Amino acid sequence: MKHLSLFLMLSLLAVAPSLLGACPQNCHCHGGDLQHVICDTAGLTKLPKVSEQTRLLNLQRNHFPVLAPNAFKEMKGLVSLHLQYCKIKEVTSGAFKGLKRLVYLYLSNNEISILGVGAFDELTELTYLYMDHNKIIDLPKGLFSPLFNLFILQLSSNKVRDLKPGTFNGAKDLRWLYLSDNEITNMQPGSLDEVENLAIFHLDGNQLTSYPLAAISKLRVVEDLKISRNPIKLIPDFAFQSFGRYMESLSMENMGVEKFSDKAFVGVTTLKKLNIEGNKLNQLPNNAPYATLQSIMLTGNSWHCSCQLASLRRWMDNSRSRPNATCASPSQYRGQQLKDTGAFRACKQPVKKSKKGERH
Repeated sequence: MKHLSLFLMLSLLAVAPSLLGACPQNCHCHGGDLQHVICDTAGLTKLPKVSEQTRLLNLQRNHFPVLAPNAFKEMKGLVSLHLQYCKIKEVTSGAFKGLKRLVYLYLSNNEISILGVGAFDELTELTYLYMDHNKIIDLPKGLFSPLFNLFILQLSSNKVRDLKPGTFNGAKDLRWLYLSDNEITNMQPGSLDEVENLAIFHLDGNQLTSYPLAAISKLRVVEDLKISRNPIKLIPDFAFQSFGRYMESLSMENMGVEKFSDKAFVGVTTLKKLNIEGNKLNQLPNNAPYATLQSIMLTGNSWHCSCQLASLRRWMDNSRSRPNATCASPSQYRGQQLKDTGAFRACKQPVKKSKKGERH
């Protein structure tokens, strides 16, 4: 009898290793202890049960309209969670509770319009959060408070309308913030105070009608700023001063910009790439940062080829990059390329100031 019991036990273990945790139906798994569980396009409508040892769970292209509180509480070992294309409409407060090791969270390409205030509670290790291509209108104050290790936040292609003070409370380590293609009309002063260390900040494709100087002036180290495709007519004095010694790339194409104020580029000392195509500019300020520029995109403006643009022409003459740009005025130079026109022949070279005490 003893031998029969032992035989039955061994048979059960051989036939059903799943007693300790099987690979979910229609999924495939890799690594010991089901470390990687892949359920892409598995027809799931309920979250599968996986082992606490699972590190990566890929649930793309299934159907989970609501992520309920504690939905993942048994999956304490998860480091990477993929939920793209799952038709998610709501992420409730506490949905990810228990995922204290989670580093990567992918929620892109869903239909999320509701985010509970505590949606990201306990995600203290989360570093990469992708929520682009959803329907998010509001970012509740405190939403990101638990995410003090957050480095990248991708929120492009949503319906966010307003950035309020406290929006990014807690996310002090955030370095890359993508807000492209939303519906932002207003960035309130203080809305970026918590994320002053942003290095990449993309705001292109929104509905800002004035440059958000009060909100943006707390930023210190922005290297790449995109504000293209916002209907802003005037770029004010000191627009980039707070981070000008770090900024290397500035994208401002297709905005309808009519003018840079005389001191717009004060403090900008490292700019390498400037895109101002498709605006309504006819001049650039005298302090435009030609000394460091490696490329500049100029087409689609109505350039007035007078001596105020002579510095730009000198830059072209001394640069490998000779961008296309056409004179719109005066009439005798209309249609001529800035890089070839004779409009600047009579312009004087700037006189270099002599150093104090230098003999003449």
